[in-house]
Amino acid sequence: MDHAGRMLLVGRITYYVGWIALFCGGLFHMNIATGLFRSVNLPQRNLFELSVASFVICIASELRARGPAA
Repeated sequence: MDHAGRMLLVGRITYYVGWIALFCGGLFHMNIATGLFRSVNLPQRNLFELSVASFVICIASELRARGPAA
């Protein structure tokens, strides 16, 4: 697997991790799975920060993979 392929894979994985974190944050916000997330000490703010960080990594990986090879 070349450099661009690895970067695209990282981008794809972090994209889906970001969506999962946003979905879990939405469940927490609507008080659907509050007990579950509190039992593992995972507040809503951490889920939001994880989703933002995942999307930033995803964007950086995609841009890096599509840029000119150095």
